[in-house]
Amino acid sequence: MTGPTPRPEILGIHPYVAGESTVAGANRTVKLSSNEGAFGVPPGAQAAIREATEEVFRYPDGGATALRAALGKRWGLDPARIVCGAGSDDLLYQFCLSYGGPGRDIVMSAHGFTIYEIAGVYAGSKVIKVPERDMATDLDAMLAAVSPATRLVFIANPNNPTGSMVSAEALARFRAALPAHVLLVIDSAYAEYVTADEYDAGIKLVDATDNTVMTRTFSKIFGLGGMRIGWCYAPPAVVDVLNRVRGPFNVSVAAQAAAIAALAEPGWVEHSRAHNAEFRQVMTDGLTAAGIKVWPSQGNFVLADFVTVDKANAADAFLRKRGIIVRKVGGYGLPHCLRITIGTAEEVGLIIEGLTEFVRHG
Repeated sequence: MTGPTPRPEILGIHPYVAGESTVAGANRTVKLSSNEGAFGVPPGAQAAIREATEEVFRYPDGGATALRAALGKRWGLDPARIVCGAGSDDLLYQFCLSYGGPGRDIVMSAHGFTIYEIAGVYAGSKVIKVPERDMATDLDAMLAAVSPATRLVFIANPNNPTGSMVSAEALARFRAALPAHVLLVIDSAYAEYVTADEYDAGIKLVDATDNTVMTRTFSKIFGLGGMRIGWCYAPPAVVDVLNRVRGPFNVSVAAQAAAIAALAEPGWVEHSRAHNAEFRQVMTDGLTAAGIKVWPSQGNFVLADFVTVDKANAADAFLRKRGIIVRKVGGYGLPHCLRITIGTAEEVGLIIEGLTEFVRHG
């Protein structure tokens, strides 16, 4: 007997592999594999989560009304043009399912976030991965890959795992050159960490067009990865589509309360951004001094290039013996690299010390 079978392309999807959290036998694990915030959960959000335990028997507000209002106040946005989800991944899937599908292509960069490809194939689209130039999104090559069948273009800005950034001016030119029927999705998960003056998270383009959306997350600088909260800012017509298809209660009671409190935490974003900028440079300088190439990054991580796959694997194994977990990125087409999250000052020091010793004795 044969059981039910999925569409053939589903079995070609490689499941998303999350960063590991533990090392067997290690007395202490230093997790720098998932780009989580360096300082954990904001105190106000911790209190909100505890208080929410008495209300979790209730269904949440399906429209996340209070959270959208808090987001609108924080970033100067119209709450009616915000949609929340169970992490920004939730929304990325909805874009692919709503605007993609059989006969509708999706374009992304070769080293872009793997969920774009997974969600695109799941929707039935053909996903076109465009080669990058010097570990950065090649906008001209992406334009060349656009065809009458293209319906979605994904750009992570900054990009994960390379850390590269596209300037606001370049992104605006790119949007202007795209056909009007193509939805440009700007994934700005790491926006709060960017220090470059020429950056815009995507708000200006969303306001200026009716075919651009911006996605954001609470999983990084706001320290709420385990709560699963993301959001997007979009044109009214796109908001209408998302509200038709998203889960009716897709952001939990506790998650909404935690996100509202995190947004209100005094100085949290500013302190986290300043720490990240300082220690991103410290890590870059330390690894460079050890002889390891580090690609420029605007995120809360760096991409260390070991040139060969064997050397990257050996470096990863060396760190694991010390209880330090970083991220292999072979799934992103970069098996010769390791992605390393910017953690606390102590954790950054442990990485520099460990990899310096690896190079010296490896």
